[in-house]
Amino acid sequence: MRRIGLAAVRALGLTLAPLAAEAQQVGKMPRIGFLGVSFPSDRPFLLDAFRQRLRELGWVEGQNIVIDYRYAEDRVERLPDLAAELVRLKVDLIVSLGTQGVTAAKNATETIPIVMIAVRDPVGIGLIASLARPGGNVTGVSGTAGLEWVAKQLELLKETVPKIRRVAILSNPTNAYHKLAIREANVAARSLGVQLQLLEARGPNEFDGAFAAMAKERAGALLVLSDVMLNSHRTRRADLSARSRLPAAYGVRESVEAGGLMSYGPSFLDLHRRAATCVDKILKGAKPAELPVEQPTKFDLVINLKTAKALGLTIPQSVLLRADHVIE
Repeated sequence: MRRIGLAAVRALGLTLAPLAAEAQQVGKMPRIGFLGVSFPSDRPFLLDAFRQRLRELGWVEGQNIVIDYRYAEDRVERLPDLAAELVRLKVDLIVSLGTQGVTAAKNATETIPIVMIAVRDPVGIGLIASLARPGGNVTGVSGTAGLEWVAKQLELLKETVPKIRRVAILSNPTNAYHKLAIREANVAARSLGVQLQLLEARGPNEFDGAFAAMAKERAGALLVLSDVMLNSHRTRRADLSARSRLPAAYGVRESVEAGGLMSYGPSFLDLHRRAATCVDKILKGAKPAELPVEQPTKFDLVINLKTAKALGLTIPQSVLLRADHVIE
């Protein structure tokens, strides 16, 4: 009976050993904090691309990595509290899309690594020291190699609608990079011979007032600066543009798919996949301060011919030939 008891104990020990090891492994599972400015339902395919790339690199959510999601639901004032909450959870790393989310994370911690996605001009707004050597706890993928894309959007609008004299620019004053973008737009406007009408919206409740001001000043076209909040309400903005009969240019293709005229900017799918690669490097020991910030390499020009027809516009062949995608 004694031998049977010892055998049973040994067998039980062998059975429990892997379970204990697995429990220990789960306890050490890396935690990623994902800080979203908008809603979980906004462009879910981007988050899917991020998670898919993580899987390709060996990180499977729920198996060897945990992701804690926090969304501000377009209420930018909630971001500092949400970032602080992720810090209290002792996440190993924070990922965020856009200037406001990354800035909130940076203000919440100087030690936890932060991977940014699509932050325009992170050097200019003071998030990092340089692209080659960020120098702090923030790295990742920037939104552009510079601010040239703003000038490019204005050029495309002017080429598409040569007679325009006044272009409205809709920005979000809570987005630090928009000040730099407007400065660049002013330079481009002077060379193109157009006047700018600067308008702001902190939330969707301010859209109607902005479009009313455009109508009052008889703007001939609209340029919407890329911003998580502005992008998330693309359908409503496209409807307002259609009612105002304003040709509008954007920074993300989803705005064109929602009914906007054109977009020019980096591929956000590509940026999310590359951000996942950056996360992988940090989890394997790379230091954010020494990990160069990557820049977009893939830019898309998207044109909606249905919208052009509704506005009574004929897209010049010179513009169509440069388009990466045409919606008919």
